[in-house]
Amino acid sequence: MDPIQPEWLAVLRDRFRRPEEPLPREEFQRLALAVFRHQFYGNAIYGAYCRGQGRVPDTVTEWRDIPPVPASAFKRLHLYSGLPSSGEGGGEAKSTPPETVFETSGTRGGPERRGRHPVASLQLYRESSTAWFGAHLVPEDEALPILALVPSPEAAPSSSLSRMMGFAMERWGAPDSRFLAHPERGVDHGAVREALRRVEGGDRPVLLMGTAFAWVHWLERAGAEGWRFRLPEGSRLMETGGFKGRARAVSRAELYASLAQGLGVSQGRMVNEYGMTELLSQLYEPVLATRGHALEDPNPPRWHRAPPWLGLQVLHPETLEPLPQGEAGLLAFLDLANVGSVAAVLTEDVGWLDGQGGLHLQGRVAGAEPRGCSLALEAVLEAGE
Repeated sequence: MDPIQPEWLAVLRDRFRRPEEPLPREEFQRLALAVFRHQFYGNAIYGAYCRGQGRVPDTVTEWRDIPPVPASAFKRLHLYSGLPSSGEGGGEAKSTPPETVFETSGTRGGPERRGRHPVASLQLYRESSTAWFGAHLVPEDEALPILALVPSPEAAPSSSLSRMMGFAMERWGAPDSRFLAHPERGVDHGAVREALRRVEGGDRPVLLMGTAFAWVHWLERAGAEGWRFRLPEGSRLMETGGFKGRARAVSRAELYASLAQGLGVSQGRMVNEYGMTELLSQLYEPVLATRGHALEDPNPPRWHRAPPWLGLQVLHPETLEPLPQGEAGLLAFLDLANVGSVAAVLTEDVGWLDGQGGLHLQGRVAGAEPRGCSLALEAVLEAGE
């Protein structure tokens, strides 16, 4: 990464390495407005959209007023701002192309309708994702075997999830750590079985990672073959991506109970990750992060914790006005890790915030696209014409 960078970006990168330290509101506000200024001038489409909303850097003084872009806009537009070159983000951006482009996995509407998130710097993604991952999955900060039921970053370079798991494996993975899936063929069930057999007799805890979809189908295969394991004490599991099976819906409680029975991992050590391709930051359940990891709680906290550089809002589905604490609505994020694209992202996910800033997810909006998202998307597309 270019060593010449504005002061605010150097501060932000330093905060990525110290995720457990609170970020004072004034500092978050300063960083957010600096990122907004950079993206307003560095991305012509986003700048035009913001002008159309009457929001420009000279008048926006509160991070919650930064206009969010619907996540669906990443399917239609190249939302790339580049990296700031110097100063406080006064409109200068590096002209270099993205280092990579992450793509969503959904295929509805064909591959041309996949969301595409241009990423200016993989090093920034490494910094923003790794320490927060460790705080929630490897609080001991010690190497352990990691088995991932996703393709490797080399096999799936457009997958933000594979890349994030790759960073984690590089940082904490013991020599017997492995990726156990292929982009086209899916999970290698036989390889997973053999890898589990090798580690279950060891004395080190194991970290298992995969999507809910992958775990559902692993359990179906394991049940059909009669496979069952008892992993070492302290082993933990991360799952992400929802709870739908190919042929039937699977509740979270059912999935976790089956995983505990089939793998010998306590439900008190199963951590859900909430993330999306359009964001470079992730949220985790504080199952291991908020108490000693030697404890076993069959009913751990099931809410999500955001890193200090990720701002959260809950908005009315039609008006996009902020909703009171405790009321459910559309989730909008201001992800300062999205320096090179667009930081403010509006989702179609529903949830609510508690008094401590914990996010309680309720799933995706059912049925038609919310009116607020639809109107915002129209405005963004008009700005891109």
